[in-house]
Amino acid sequence: MWRRNSLSLSSKLAAPNSHLSLLLFPRSSPKFHHHGFLARSNFTSPESTSAADPVTWARAGAQIPYIGPRASPASAFDLPSAAAAAALKAKEAADLAKHYGQCYWELSKAKLSMLVVATSGTGYILGSGGAIDYLGLCCTCAGTMMVAASASTLNQVFEVKNDARMNRTRNRPLPSGRITIPHAAVWASSMGVAGTALLASEVANMLAAGLAASNLVLYAFVYTPLKQIHPVNTWVGAIVGAIPPLLGWAAASGEISLNSMILPAALYFWQLPHFMALAYLCRQDYADGGFKMFSLADPTGRRTALVALRNCLYLLPLGYLAYDWGITSGWFCAESTLLALAITSTAASFFLNRTTKNARRMFHASLLYLPVFMGGLLVHRVYDNQHSATVDNNSDKFISLSSSSEIEQATLKKKRRPAQPPVAYASVAPFPFLPAPSYISS
Repeated sequence: MWRRNSLSLSSKLAAPNSHLSLLLFPRSSPKFHHHGFLARSNFTSPESTSAADPVTWARAGAQIPYIGPRASPASAFDLPSAAAAAALKAKEAADLAKHYGQCYWELSKAKLSMLVVATSGTGYILGSGGAIDYLGLCCTCAGTMMVAASASTLNQVFEVKNDARMNRTRNRPLPSGRITIPHAAVWASSMGVAGTALLASEVANMLAAGLAASNLVLYAFVYTPLKQIHPVNTWVGAIVGAIPPLLGWAAASGEISLNSMILPAALYFWQLPHFMALAYLCRQDYADGGFKMFSLADPTGRRTALVALRNCLYLLPLGYLAYDWGITSGWFCAESTLLALAITSTAASFFLNRTTKNARRMFHASLLYLPVFMGGLLVHRVYDNQHSATVDNNSDKFISLSSSSEIEQATLKKKRRPAQPPVAYASVAPFPFLPAPSYISS
């Protein structure tokens, strides 16, 4: 019976027109690469296998439809292609960020703006006294950097045609076409508004924000167009450069006093020899750009050198004034005087012998002067506790002097005669014949 049942089952499996029968077994053929079980069907009869051997027929791998989840031939490449696409997009994003970061860096004139931030930070520390609010210092420097970046960007937006004609500036982002003018204008506007708002917040005050906004307007809308109109632009630019330390002082103290004028005065007088040397070295470049610089109307360079020398001499008394007004110690007076004499000697050499070498030497001396001067101010500044101790000592001396003077006046009053009415003086000489009052004899 068992043999009969097995033969009937074999005949049913081998019959070509039999109904659907499935065999489930693990993967054994290399043609099918899929995990799990495969289903074989007998819709098509095998041609090369015996009808009486279903196992051999099943192992032959004939054309039998697959029942279950089927993967497409390209599915093996989906994951690597997606990873490659993501990597490509990431590289494009990185290149784009690098491109615009470089453009923003150049539009902001980052090195010059960082010098402006250094002067503002020095003014903040000088105005803080002994207790420095470091959060306020950081926010003041950040706001100053934003406003300076905005002013520099607007300067390049207005001078894009002039910069394209100058060798020194033709590779900037706007003349070279690396960024559009509307894009640069949006960047400048956003930086200006954000920087002014940061300075107007609680960490600073409205006075500092007003100074920043006015300096932005003065630089972008007065100094920049004036460069193409009149040589007085250099003096206007010196005013622009003198405001940031005043901004820092106002942000720290909330006021503008006489002591706050030392560093702005130094910056104003320092900028003139600095820019006169630069204007002399780049005369042809400025002429090609259409700028009206003072050196272009001075073919011999004598007046240019004289302006530089005169303003270097104005730097000499600043160290003494800082000491006399109680801002720094006496050491700064000596150091500042020596520093001013050094830059004055280079200006005198340029005045006596107006060559490119001497102009470059004066320019390098100006680059050295400013950081050393600001460093000396910070190192030798007098703190509030020292100042208050001096004031207390002086007040004690004043109190002791006043008390001693009061004692002396009291003894003098005892020795003096009592006050007399005018009639009494009339009874004495030169009228001896008049009767003397009774209190004289007593």
